[in-house]
Parts: sequence; C-alpha cells; structure tokens
Amino acid sequence: MKHADTLFWNVLLIDGSGAAPAHGDLAVVGDRIAAIGDLSAWTAAREIDGGGLALGPGFIDSHTHDDRAILGDPADMTCKVSQGVTTVIVGNCGVSLAPLKSTTRPVAPLDLLGDESWWVYGSFAAYAARLAAQPPAVNALALVGHMSLRVAVMGEELDREARPDEIAAMRALLAQALDEGAAGFSTGLAYPPSRAATTAEVSGIATPLAAHDALYVTHLRDEGTRVVEAIEEALEIGRTVGCAVVLSHHKCALRENFGRSRDTLALIERSSAAQRVDLDAYPYAASSTALLVELLRDDLPVQITWSLACPEAAGRMLADIADEWGVDQGETARRLQPAGAVYFSMDEGDVRRILAHPRTMIGSDGLPHDRLPHPRLWGSFPRVLGHYARDVGLFPLETAVHKMTGMPAHVFGLEDRGVLRPGAFADLVLFDPATVIDRATFADPVQAAGGIAEVWVNGASAYTPEAGRVTAAAGRLLRRRPAL
Repeated sequence: MKHADTLFWNVLLIDGSGAAPAHGDLAVVGDRIAAIGDLSAWTAAREIDGGGLALGPGFIDSHTHDDRAILGDPADMTCKVSQGVTTVIVGNCGVSLAPLKSTTRPVAPLDLLGDESWWVYGSFAAYAARLAAQPPAVNALALVGHMSLRVAVMGEELDREARPDEIAAMRALLAQALDEGAAGFSTGLAYPPSRAATTAEVSGIATPLAAHDALYVTHLRDEGTRVVEAIEEALEIGRTVGCAVVLSHHKCALRENFGRSRDTLALIERSSAAQRVDLDAYPYAASSTALLVELLRDDLPVQITWSLACPEAAGRMLADIADEWGVDQGETARRLQPAGAVYFSMDEGDVRRILAHPRTMIGSDGLPHDRLPHPRLWGSFPRVLGHYARDVGLFPLETAVHKMTGMPAHVFGLEDRGVLRPGAFADLVLFDPATVIDRATFADPVQAAGGIAEVWVNGASAYTPEAGRVTAAAGRLLRRRPAL
C-alpha cells in the first residue's frame, strides 16, 4: 500500500500536452505529482472523489503586471488563483519593478505598478530576495523591463535615443539581472518613455540575451496601422541578438485595421520557420492601460478604470464625463491624470483568429491595482475554457488547456510545470468543464469565476470558492530552464 498526501479519484485528466483527456487517478506527495493511473492500491491523508471533474495543470498566465501584487498579502492574488492560475510571468511591456529605485512617482505606464513607495529594488537580486523572504501566493517568472532600465539610466530625458554609453549601462544592468535570475527582456515601444528608442538601441541593450538563452518579449511599437512593420522590427531584433521572441497581447487595433490578423498571423507563421517566435493574447475585444491623450479618437469608446485626480470617475465612460464637464475628451483626460482606461478598440473576429492560432498562449494582461479593472484580470482563463472552447467551439478543451499550461511552460522554460506527469510539480486546478465560465464584466469586473472547484500551488491547497480568497502562500520565484 502506497501513501500520498493528496489522492484524486475518478478525475478527467487533461495533461497539458494537448492530448485527449483520459479518466484516471492522480497522487501528490509533497510538492510533486507521485503517480497517475489506476491508484486503487494507494491511500492518502486527503482523498478527493472528482466525480468526473477535470484536473489539469495549474494555469500559467503568460502576460501579467503582477510584479507588485505578488509582494503583498496573498489575498491580493485571488484575482488569478480563483481562475486556476498558479504561475505568472511578470515584468512585461517594458515595465518591471527591478532594477529601478525612485523617490518620486514614476511616469506612466510605470506607475501602473504603484507610487514611489514600491520602487525600492535597485537590483533584480533585491527583488528576488524579497520574494524568497516572503513567498508569494503563486509561482512567478520575471522579465526585466526596458522602460525601467531607461529611467534608471537616463532619468527624465526619455524623449530621445539613448547615447552609446547609456546603452552600455542598460546592457550591463540587464546582464546583471539575467545573472541574478531574470528570464528575459521586455519592451513597450508604443509608450512615451520608450518610443524614442531605435531598433539599434533595443538590440544593443538586448545583446546579453543570447548568452543566457533568455527571451525578448515585446509590446510592439504599433498595434494599429503599422502593426506589420512593428512585428518585422521585433523579429529583426530577435535575429540580431540571436534569441527567441514573444509578441505580447497580439491585436490589430482600431477600426481601419480590423481583419488584418490574417496578414499578421501569416507573417508570424512564415517567420517561425527561420526563428523562434510565439505570441500571447487575452480573450476580449478591448485593451487597457494608462489613460493616454494621444490614444483618444472620436470613434474609440473609453472607460475609466482609475483616476487619482477624480476617483469617482472609475467605471464611467470618458465621453460622458466630457459632456458633463463641458470640455472635449482630450481636456477631460488631462484633468483626470494620472489615470487608467479601457479602450474598446478591437474586432471580435480578430480576437478569435488570434486565440485559435497554434502559437498563441493565453495571457490576461490584467492590471491588479486599478480601482475598476478590465474584466480580464478576473476572467481570462475561465472565459477561454467556458466561452471560447465550450460554447463557441473555437478549439477543443484540451487545446485550450494546452495554451495555458504546456505551451507557455515550454516557451518560458518552466521545468516540470504545465504538465500532469509523475515528477512534475503539483500545480493543479480542479474544475467542471460543463460550468466553468467567467463572471467578471466591464460594469462589475471584480467577480470570481464559476466552475473552479479548487486550486493547488506546489501541492498546497490555495483556493476554494467556499473560502473565497487565497489561503496559502506556496509560490516561488522560478528560473528559466530552456528546452534542449
């Protein structure tokens, strides 16, 4: 008779590989999966009769801004763990808490992570030490942000290309962070603090990625009219540096670009024959970031998610506030600063086409510190499982699970994560394929998903609907282990 800490009977095992599900049993000992199959000879401290519920690897959120959230109360990560997320990729869009110290509130969008009280990590090692001292609710893999490096080296002079000595200084900071455990380098070239950076600047900073077999992860310079050129720039950087590329939250924004995902996905597919390129997407036709005046258009509905100057504006449409104040939307946005917003800028057909592409992972891109956040923060993963896989039939359930487990584990080099097999870490989610669904809406976004029965992080039970919050801090800072 063999003994486990936790034993699952009669569950539908979805192993994360994309293979068809199979009914069986699974045993957990410590933080690892010990056995899978017919485990009728086993006993356990806790035995769970799945009754046909699905058991999958814990979901990997391939694009987050949880850099600060994982440092706080474990309950701060209920937005993710309640969806089945057990691992988050942080430091995206050129925005990372480390390595940057600041005594003043940083410029947008760096301030999406918080005011100056959070910008205290002058090295990646310091950030890693904080997570080691106070383990997070979920596992995390961290990137270093270009925007953070620019501010650290260039100060407030961000509206110009970096000088050669500044590029060298940023390159040294990146190399140090990679030595200390960072998994790659991210950019957000569409944002003002990085927009003046040339392709040569980015490539010059990113040189250490090749030696570390690390990733270049990018919020493209343009996701609208020049999206094809922006993808080509990202691919050029990957070739110049000699590293894999991940295209963040891929989209074709603004009405005149609806349908262009046919062209962008064809380009990505052609390029993948010569270099490693992957992408992530969230399952909504609206984006969210800082409220930026330059993004506003008369045909672009915008909803406010937070405003320091006018907190009561959260949840309201910008156009309605403008009408009430008797000024145009640009002036309204200026009066609300600093602030965040949702932009209803995408086409549902493009969203579905991108989600269905075989190289697309699922990333929420949620902003956990917004007062009324985009519903993707609480709903992305159950929405893919329930709405797009089950109800729309965009892809089979096992494909949906693969896009949020085995695929990102491979792309980001997460060893023994994202799969159900003996020896893998026991990051697990038990859910009902018939009822799993997102409940978060644009009007009421802070809503836990339906159909998630329980979630485990490294073998520890971390969430149940009955508890309604994260109940364990069993996460770890992970290091990238690239596949051979």
